[in-house]
Amino acid sequence: MKATNSFKVISIDHSWSFAGLTIKDTSYLTHGFYTYPAKFIPQVVSRLIESHSKVGDIVLDPFMGSGTTILEAIVKSRKSIGVDINEIACLVAKVKTTPINKSILLEEYMKLEKDIHQRDKYKDIETSSVALQNILKNSRIDFWFKPAQKEKLSILWTRINEVDNQDVKDFFLVGFAQILKSCSIWMQKSVKPTRDMTKSDIEPLNAFQSQIKKMIKKHNDFMNVLPSNVKNNIDKYRTIECGNAYKIPCGNEKIGLVITSPPYVTSYEYADLHQLPSLWFGYMSELSEFRDKFIGSAYRANGKVELHSKTADDLANKLDINSKKSREVQTYFTDMYNTFIEMKRVLRPKGKICIVIGNTQFKNVDILNAEVFVEQLESLGFKVFDIIHREIPSKMLPSTRDINTGQFVKADNTNKKLAYPTEYILIMEKI
Repeated sequence: MKATNSFKVISIDHSWSFAGLTIKDTSYLTHGFYTYPAKFIPQVVSRLIESHSKVGDIVLDPFMGSGTTILEAIVKSRKSIGVDINEIACLVAKVKTTPINKSILLEEYMKLEKDIHQRDKYKDIETSSVALQNILKNSRIDFWFKPAQKEKLSILWTRINEVDNQDVKDFFLVGFAQILKSCSIWMQKSVKPTRDMTKSDIEPLNAFQSQIKKMIKKHNDFMNVLPSNVKNNIDKYRTIECGNAYKIPCGNEKIGLVITSPPYVTSYEYADLHQLPSLWFGYMSELSEFRDKFIGSAYRANGKVELHSKTADDLANKLDINSKKSREVQTYFTDMYNTFIEMKRVLRPKGKICIVIGNTQFKNVDILNAEVFVEQLESLGFKVFDIIHREIPSKMLPSTRDINTGQFVKADNTNKKLAYPTEYILIMEKI
């Protein structure tokens, strides 16, 4: 009997829910540097690493996000490889896992802190870089930031980019990225890109100082627990690649364990959430082009394809095989199947893939991501090792969808469906 037939009878394993944890518990070390949407909690990753790998193994996350898997792997003396198509993700993951001499970091911050308070007007900047001028020409900067806030952020952006030490500069850039939402007119309590024209201004320089001080403290905690052999040779233990999951920077059968949480269907919603730092760092000019990079993008949906899963075929038919939403779902599952082919290439025999994924619903059709993934992986020569059903702690992602449109909506909308009440951890073994 295929494992997918038994999904409905898998009871919730509350030991995997970690329900009693606070934000402080899940943002220890450098995990809290940047508020990243839909990331899984490090306790889940830590338990999977300890259960299914040993010291010296290579742990891969082909949908790395903010680097939760990478960080947990290196502090446990595993080697790690992370891949992500999103430049913001790669920057955050690098900063979270890069050891920096404490004295150097503090010295550079003290110099920066002193200097930014002397540059209280944008006109005082001696050289306005071409890069910054090109960034500020983007109309979406003005869409999200008031003129006074844009000016102060420009001063800060310029000063950060004058730092010579690349690791320190990147550290400050992540702090800058973290304050952007607070300094914009993006509605503070909304993860959807919604403007709040009545939002009160906060002082960007003060917000940045507060953020960097928190990050320095957390970085010190990270340095205190990072094994010396890893700390002294980080490039041997950590590889971060900004690219797609179809091309993993690793030879055949080198990986011992894959731990990942791939994006859900209609992944442009993830892209939207990264647009503020992507604008300021020059990673995005047009939002539609930025969305197009992500797995399952609606902008690439085109015709019927081979899904390698009966469940996926049934879902496409239920959504009306020729509809836009059906094409999006087909594109998503096709993209995921191709990433599974690449994971199989790099995974050694008996190695395991651990996928954290939930199911959702669109127009009363259950989108059975977990069941489809199992069927696709079985078709590639994997077998089910374990399937864990867990309650989801609060993720930084809209939690409800409109029943008719499938779009994320406010929690108080009466016509709503909880999008991700539980999720599965699929543990698949390469035969």
